[in-house]
Amino acid sequence: MINKLRSISLGNWILIGMVLGLIFGLILNFWVHNPFIKDVILMENVFYLGGNLFIKLMKMLVVPLVFCSIVVGVASISDIKTLGSIGGTTILIYLITTAIAVTVALSIGILIKPGLGLDMSHVVQTADVAINQTMADTVLNIVPDNPFNSLANGDMLPVIIFGLLTGIILAKLKNETKLFNDFFKEGNRIMMEMTSIVMKFAPIGVFCLMAKTFGSLGIEGILPLSKYFVCVLIGLAIQAFVVYPSLLVIFTRLNPIHFFRKFMPVIFFAFSSSTSNATIPLNIEKLSEMGVSRDVSSFTIPLGATINMDGTAIMQGVAVMFAAQAYGVDLGTSALLTVIFTAVMASIGTASVPSVGLVTLTMVFNSIGLPIDAIGIIFGIDHILDMFRTAVNVTGDAICSMIVSFRNKAMDIDIFNGKKEAEKETKII
Repeated sequence: MINKLRSISLGNWILIGMVLGLIFGLILNFWVHNPFIKDVILMENVFYLGGNLFIKLMKMLVVPLVFCSIVVGVASISDIKTLGSIGGTTILIYLITTAIAVTVALSIGILIKPGLGLDMSHVVQTADVAINQTMADTVLNIVPDNPFNSLANGDMLPVIIFGLLTGIILAKLKNETKLFNDFFKEGNRIMMEMTSIVMKFAPIGVFCLMAKTFGSLGIEGILPLSKYFVCVLIGLAIQAFVVYPSLLVIFTRLNPIHFFRKFMPVIFFAFSSSTSNATIPLNIEKLSEMGVSRDVSSFTIPLGATINMDGTAIMQGVAVMFAAQAYGVDLGTSALLTVIFTAVMASIGTASVPSVGLVTLTMVFNSIGLPIDAIGIIFGIDHILDMFRTAVNVTGDAICSMIVSFRNKAMDIDIFNGKKEAEKETKII
């Protein structure tokens, strides 16, 4: 019996933890009414501690892992033109998929009309959402004033920019900076090993996160906004199972079903954690097992976790139509184009932490003059939707990484197809 349990893969254990957590959470929500047992002991202590401790362990890894992996990945690319090709292609794909995501969301909102018939005059604003960052500030904040402050505060875009520049300099100087090259390589190995250790606790963390979410909200938490909820899910499904697979087939001719079968553990973890940053180590590891070069994924995945927010863009597009219809605002073509542009730009400045998309949604609403009071209505169910859209976000990061790796001849197709085992590192040819 013990040997059979040991033979179960980590991905399957994560799935088991997610399902058990969901079931246990619903049982607590509907059948356990003792507040001391349910709220004080379980929700506020056991599940809160177990879930958040695991998330903090994963976040602990993110900054040093991302910085070291980007420096090592960029420094290992001897041809700077190749680096420019990888970076340019990655950013272009991320921006295009985000624009497609917003367009899909707006189209669904126009067809299904989630806000039609809702009387907004009876809705009380439940949250004070504000954003004090202009578009210009978003661009300026990409460049760190003090890179060490950015590393300490976990500001991912400045960290990525500083890591990228450091890697470029090391690639240019080559043997003159061998000591620093070795330092970052060893640091990267240490962080990968630490990631493997922390990931052994993933099933327990996932169980606690799921149990707390469904134990506090339950199914009834989404009923008042069922049309909005369904519209967002439809948009996410189209993006995940139509747009991404189509891009994968068009640019690589690889089998999307084969990809999803191998990538499911990452999707499950992203769903339960609701944060793209925490998923970075597992995403890079799983892509390596599918034949994607770490030199590519160590650059594309952290970058994608910061600027590729397709799931968030879909939520924002549906939320715009929901609010406009509820308030009786007729959005013209220019307003819809403004929403697409603003949502794409907002995704660049969106930190990959749970529910932050609601903050940048204010930027989108303000760009077309919608009242931000509507944002308060969707706060109650946003955590559940955030779980779904985070899963879509990390899937998009992985698909983009595969396309970029394939186009730069840095992907082993035999490993992806299961014809040989993945090596520890796949270098760019």
